[in-house]
Amino acid sequence: MDIESKIGRNVVWRLVLPTALFVLLGSIDRANIGFAALQMNESLGLDGSEFGFAAGILFVGYMIAKYPSVLLYEKIGMARWLCIISVTWGFAASAMAFVQNDTQLYILRPMIGFAEGGLSSGVMIYLSNWASDRNRATILALPIMAISIAQIIGGPLSGWLMEQGNPTSFEGWRWMFFVEGIPAVLLGIFAWFYYPDTPKDARWLNDEDREWMAQNIRGAKKPGKVGGADGRWDALKTSVGWLGALIWFCILAGNYGVMFWLPQIVQNLSGLTTFQTGLIVALPWMASAIGLVLNARHSDKTGERYFHVAIPALVGAAGLVAAILLGPNLLGLLCLVIGGGCVGCTVAAYWAIPTNLLAPAALAMGIVMINMIGSFAGMLVPPAMGYLLDTTGSFLAPILLIAALQVTLAVLAMAARSLDPKVRAAGQEEQPA
Repeated sequence: MDIESKIGRNVVWRLVLPTALFVLLGSIDRANIGFAALQMNESLGLDGSEFGFAAGILFVGYMIAKYPSVLLYEKIGMARWLCIISVTWGFAASAMAFVQNDTQLYILRPMIGFAEGGLSSGVMIYLSNWASDRNRATILALPIMAISIAQIIGGPLSGWLMEQGNPTSFEGWRWMFFVEGIPAVLLGIFAWFYYPDTPKDARWLNDEDREWMAQNIRGAKKPGKVGGADGRWDALKTSVGWLGALIWFCILAGNYGVMFWLPQIVQNLSGLTTFQTGLIVALPWMASAIGLVLNARHSDKTGERYFHVAIPALVGAAGLVAAILLGPNLLGLLCLVIGGGCVGCTVAAYWAIPTNLLAPAALAMGIVMINMIGSFAGMLVPPAMGYLLDTTGSFLAPILLIAALQVTLAVLAMAARSLDPKVRAAGQEEQPA
């Protein structure tokens, strides 16, 4: 086994997989409101627009916290930073069990978002500092895959918790919120004692490994000056940075639209119980998890990133629309699985684009900017879907909105491809002299 493969394997087992647990829990605590809605909306008297607003307002806090959270990460290091945000969001997520009206819901959801706001940015920056170019998409795919796994596990778990008796007088949806927030607190305490902040702090690396990483991994060394400046804000000055942010917006629009509304869509079409709905909802996310890894590995193998975003986006749009039109039958379920799976499998291939094109000095702020723009998808799309549902009385219009954004995603991905210097160079080499 060569040194790159050995280090990559150690990074996966010792850093990537533990980090994926945090991403998994964060996704459950963001998305479980979609299942709570099956009982909570009636309990609190929420209509579709009010629920959509409650789901989306989390991202106000999520966006506001992005930059401050990354600054805190850079100042105090991974271990202490991850502990602080995990314990805070865990307590806030459990506190959802005690809301009594829509106003309290609208206050608490942004608090969860604020606590967890820097998680995705910090994780991408941290793991990029340990990943070689050859393994980048695959390494980033594993924590991202945790988002899909969270829905596979979280859907049936949330449905089961809501249907079970509990030692309190809580309604089912309250008990679900309370229980699912606790693991984040426990993992936060674990993070304080576990994570090395940099490769030089990792006891499981020897001197040869550290030297190889310093020479071959772009983020392993402290970024130097670029053109007489530190280059920190370069992502804001380039079309690549802004185009990447718009692509991420469209990716998250599809993911959050499916995440927050799929339980209600499935139950509306089928009339299943809460637990049965959770099992059905898990199927598209299972396809997404598998597709995410396969798409990332094929992207790493071929070195191509843009078609690995555009093609799944188009297939996902077609699958979701077909599922709604076909209704509750086997073919409709198959289209739902394919559509949801393709919408969710573009993320890892996408993150290999900005982390490869942006200079190391600009990477941190570039990832923050991309995530902040992407957060608008969470703020805008779920409420828009709720408005369309209330206005039309059908889930077709909300799904058409998601499909249109996926088509836009494919167009933007190909536009980004035209700006890639490597693609341009390859095209020039293929032209006859």
